[in-house]
Amino acid sequence: MALYMIGDVQGCDDALARLLAHIGFSASRDTLYLLGDLVNRGPRSLAVLRRVMALDGAARCVLGNHDLHLLAVAQGARRAHRSDTLQAVLDAPDRARLIDWLRAQPLALQAHGWLMVHAGLLPQWSVQQTLDLAGEVQAVLRGPRWPDFLHQMYGNQPDRWHDGLQGMDRLRVVVNALTRLRFCNAQGVMDFATKDGAGAAPKGFMPWFDVPERNSAGAPVAVGHWSTLGLMQRPDVLALDTGCVWGGCLSAARLLATPGEVEILQVRCEQAQVPGQA
Repeated sequence: MALYMIGDVQGCDDALARLLAHIGFSASRDTLYLLGDLVNRGPRSLAVLRRVMALDGAARCVLGNHDLHLLAVAQGARRAHRSDTLQAVLDAPDRARLIDWLRAQPLALQAHGWLMVHAGLLPQWSVQQTLDLAGEVQAVLRGPRWPDFLHQMYGNQPDRWHDGLQGMDRLRVVVNALTRLRFCNAQGVMDFATKDGAGAAPKGFMPWFDVPERNSAGAPVAVGHWSTLGLMQRPDVLALDTGCVWGGCLSAARLLATPGEVEILQVRCEQAQVPGQA
């Protein structure tokens, strides 16, 4: 049995198919963990969703910002962007089944010693608190009021966590951290304007994983989201968004027997998009 984590697919189904062939993936034997942003910007989001859904228990994923965007557009809570490539999903005869499957996915999961989220963690959060807070959002998305939640989900405020947050303010901070975070300061104030690499941090800010004494330090965390960061391997952080949709690679990390160690396997993506931020 082999275990793999895979970075942002973003609708690049051909690259995903080639990566699965490259690693010799068998749904009867192996397990995939996809780190969010299954859809959008690439040409075949519908095919990606159907492929991953068909793997059933052999594939698990966390939600990314583009996945939430699809849910919001499908519910009329957000207008489609000019660069979106989601129409095939919205027009699909099995649209309802696809949307229901997507909104049932978590924003964080822990397996085989790894915490997996799409973007990042705030410095105040432990691993368990991260999982608990992600569970709060998941419960809303799975519940009857999920369309109302999507209509209120967007916004950059509050831009920091404190334990007294309630209602939509609380849920919005959780969503923004787990699906959008790149930079924050030592107090956990989030910056959403800067989308370049780690060296482009605004004054007083730093990559979330470099905050001194963050409560999740020492626990291996795997993320996607940050294509301008690229592949990064540290003992406590593995970043796997290698810009597939922008003409880079789609990357998988095979978990090795030694805890925290992985083998990186990649395929080039033949579907290069206009340069931009994934």
